[in-house]
Amino acid sequence: MSTKILVVDDDTNICELLKIYFENEGYEIIVANDGAEAVQNFKLHDPDIVLLDIMLPKKDGWQVCREIREGSSKPIIMVSAKGEVFDKVLGLELGADDFVSKPFDMKELSARVKAVLRRYAAKDNTGDDEAVKFENIEISLQKYELKINGKVVDIPPKELELLYFLASNYNHVFTRDQLLDKVWGFDYLGDSRTVDVHVKRLREKLEGVSDKWRLKTVWGVGYKFEFNG
Repeated sequence: MSTKILVVDDDTNICELLKIYFENEGYEIIVANDGAEAVQNFKLHDPDIVLLDIMLPKKDGWQVCREIREGSSKPIIMVSAKGEVFDKVLGLELGADDFVSKPFDMKELSARVKAVLRRYAAKDNTGDDEAVKFENIEISLQKYELKINGKVVDIPPKELELLYFLASNYNHVFTRDQLLDKVWGFDYLGDSRTVDVHVKRLREKLEGVSDKWRLKTVWGVGYKFEFNG
């Protein structure tokens, strides 16, 4: 079966351009011209990846990203003329996998689509035996699930992926740039504040769970999952 791409943009010319280009590369294309239609088409067609504009009628791209992330970890690439660092950071914090600014090069966009799909497929093939467990915590990338004291806790995909990576490499210090490369998986487009934001949110969820491990800041370097078991 062909890989399905949901293209979301209120500019019909851009949608047609993307449709022609990616169909020539063997993809199946579904188009939505507003945010409400995007959410509806996502639920109806279950695409493999979403190319999502920000400035949309009815629901903007931020809201569409939030609603998709409530029930799915399918890849999202935000494609927008809004190219400020704030917009890129916000998109990533909401769970987008990549951010491409308009005007874009079709070959570069295609390469990014393929790279994101490869990373998603690798994560999707991870077995249950890859779950990481420490005292009072279990992190499953296969299920995209965090359990604290045996109870499932709501967590955005990127927070879970960051926690999984750090816990899988416990007591190893990573710089912010290394974490962006390993977890987000592409050359970052702005500053590294998004890592700090994700770590802060993870600490709020994990506060008081165990005294045998913690997310530790190594000043001047980066972060590590410190285990003293």
